[in-house]
Amino acid sequence: MTVSEKIDAKQVKALRDMTGAPMGDCKKALEEAKGDLEAAVVVLRKRGMASAQKKAARSTNEGAVGTYIHAGGKIGVLLEINCESDFVARTEDFQDLMKDISMHIAATDPRYVKAEDVTIEDMEREKDIYRAQAAATGKPAPVIERIVDGKMAKFYEEVCLLDQPFIKDQAISIKELIAQKVGKLGENITVRRFARFKVGAPDWTVAQTKAVEAAE
Repeated sequence: MTVSEKIDAKQVKALRDMTGAPMGDCKKALEEAKGDLEAAVVVLRKRGMASAQKKAARSTNEGAVGTYIHAGGKIGVLLEINCESDFVARTEDFQDLMKDISMHIAATDPRYVKAEDVTIEDMEREKDIYRAQAAATGKPAPVIERIVDGKMAKFYEEVCLLDQPFIKDQAISIKELIAQKVGKLGENITVRRFARFKVGAPDWTVAQTKAVEAAE
């Protein structure tokens, strides 16, 4: 019996329920993973990122604006996500993505869309802090720089939306969540900007990509 013959419909459905990927892609991933469900998830995630990277250069001039109001009305999020066509923007998958990311922003309060958007001032301030902390331990300069690089990666994960682990599935980042939808819907999808408000807070978060700032 071949690997393909060993893959049954229940396995395919289980993988689809876990990832949201098309049935055909789930079957191929399971065949490649020789029936191992967890390995098949990894296969689909890699394909999703590869697909997203291929489409990354394509312009995203359509999309939609979504909102999320946290229970009790104490936190609100306004989010714009772009895609290539109005048709995709109206799909249930795209709308679900907007809801998930809006909810995530409400819960985690990211400061930037992606690492490239972090200001030079914030970046240098953090590096100076981490460098001073590492230097206080007496480690040599090359080791200190490696420590700083590692801490900066953690910093980006904490403050940049796309690098954060998705609150509903910590095994994937927001970037990977979007990549899954890109693979399924066949269009490039980008987060353009968002705003987060909290009742009583002295300030609020407003973030947009540098590409938007350049265009404006």
